[in-house]
Amino acid sequence: MQPERLTLAAEFPPATREQWRELALGVLRKSGVEAGSPEEALASPTYDGVTVHPLYDSSDTPRSPGLPGLAPFVRGTRPEGAAASGWDVRQRHAVADSEAVLADLENGVTSLWLEIGEHAIPARELPKLLKDVYLDLAPVVLDAGEQTREAAEALLSLGGETAPIGNLGLDPLGLRARTGAETALDIDLVRRCLAGPAELRAIVVDATPYHDAGGAEAQELGASVATGLAYLRELTDAGLTVAEALGQLEFRYAATADQFLTIAKLRAARRLWARVAQVCGEPALGGQRQHAVTSSAMMTARDPWVNMLRTTLACFAAGVGGAESVTVQPFDAALGLPDAFSRRIARNTHALLVEESGVGRVVDPAGGSWYVERLTADLAEAAWERFQEIERAGGMASALASGFVAERLAATARARSADIAHRKVPLTGVSEFPNLAERLPVRTAGPGLAGASAGGGLPKIRYAEEFEALRDLADARPERPTVFLATLGPVAVHTARATFAANLFQAGGVATVTSGPSTDPAELAEAFRASGCRVACLCSSDKMYGEYAAAVAAALKEAGAVKVWLAGKGEHEGVDARLYAGCDALEVLRTTFDDLGVTR
Repeated sequence: MQPERLTLAAEFPPATREQWRELALGVLRKSGVEAGSPEEALASPTYDGVTVHPLYDSSDTPRSPGLPGLAPFVRGTRPEGAAASGWDVRQRHAVADSEAVLADLENGVTSLWLEIGEHAIPARELPKLLKDVYLDLAPVVLDAGEQTREAAEALLSLGGETAPIGNLGLDPLGLRARTGAETALDIDLVRRCLAGPAELRAIVVDATPYHDAGGAEAQELGASVATGLAYLRELTDAGLTVAEALGQLEFRYAATADQFLTIAKLRAARRLWARVAQVCGEPALGGQRQHAVTSSAMMTARDPWVNMLRTTLACFAAGVGGAESVTVQPFDAALGLPDAFSRRIARNTHALLVEESGVGRVVDPAGGSWYVERLTADLAEAAWERFQEIERAGGMASALASGFVAERLAATARARSADIAHRKVPLTGVSEFPNLAERLPVRTAGPGLAGASAGGGLPKIRYAEEFEALRDLADARPERPTVFLATLGPVAVHTARATFAANLFQAGGVATVTSGPSTDPAELAEAFRASGCRVACLCSSDKMYGEYAAAVAAALKEAGAVKVWLAGKGEHEGVDARLYAGCDALEVLRTTFDDLGVTR
């Protein structure tokens, strides 16, 4: 007979958190880490101050997240999730190329996101661009900034017998954040959307400018809720009901390669907006419609093929997190306008996840995970605090005008920048594992990344920029800057630190020449002279440094070395500076550029 209830791991003795603590502390002590608890040693804070713990169990579970399709909508706005058809595959276009638009729609794309403007698609080109698009089947979302009225009129005039669907993209606060321009919310366009099909909305609450300015997840969420509430107030003051106003908003968030934070962010965003709707008296209408776009800030211009991996993780997280629409930015977007191949890879990323991997077949696949549920709740709480801070500052418009938002984003950006400089946050292909022999694809200049023209608003940051700027300087030299690695002792002794040093220097475009292993100062000095280098770095074990570092450093300086580095933390006579895990790699590289006479 089958038991009524199957107990998982029934044949194993129960494990407790205390047992785990004891075992984990034992491992930490063997590694030389002294801590009162493994949680203290292994926990890590996010940039919002949310603590990510090394272990979660059922005691960490917050209050019930509810059911899919019901308030507070943490588990999604549809009872069936994305199981029926996956998510809306939304491709962005910033060039008036009707062939590219049709190629996308014929090969898996289900909606279009069009950037309109002086350096993008002219509003007057919309009729030609969309003449073969079935506008009642393929939603069109506009991103037109100060040309929103003109672009909206052009789109609305194209419907013929059937009105177009999508979103007109009104977002004056988002435009102010991106460019500093002050515009008003066009209530007339909102009313026209209300008179049209239910699938046509007027307003996008775009939170990506706060992410692109270096903000963290809770800051992005707090800004989005404050912006959405500002629009609700303006719409209801203009005579719309709360229900009508709620139905006109769509929210846009950045999805990053940190899949768990992205999943939790999207789930937390729905909880927050459900709370706003509840307070406004319409709890059943608080299901936030979400558009997730893979982060522009995380994209790299160097080793751009790694972006395919980043965007795949971000797209997966967006789908699992419950976004109704997802945009995957092409892998070469940081280089300029994407070509047909990169657009194809972007849309096929969706196809792989939805059709081959079946990610969309499960409703809220992360639901029930102790970690995800706890992270969702903690992130929502932190974001609500950020939202309240903005409200106390007078609301979103006042917080932008006073610099309140910019100051807080800048503080987070500085903290993240420091972590990137110290390689606590690694950038694959840039700060870690760079490829000096890479041949970058050539792309036409243009707005490759979403929201690329920041104008006079918040800064637009890419995490890899500072390392890539040094790579560009090094590549522009007639001869690549080079550092001599003086390896002391056998291969097994020096390999780890020599590899570490080479990786660090190459992150700035500086090549390395490695000597044959030796402990003879004269031999190493001769190899240094033959290399033509001016800077050297000693690489070996602490024991070998104690015996040979001072003598070798002296010999290298006699041979013409202007700077002698040491891979490690020891103090030795003749050694000018040290590089080690956790050092400021950017400062090491900038100092090396100065020593080699490379103008910055």
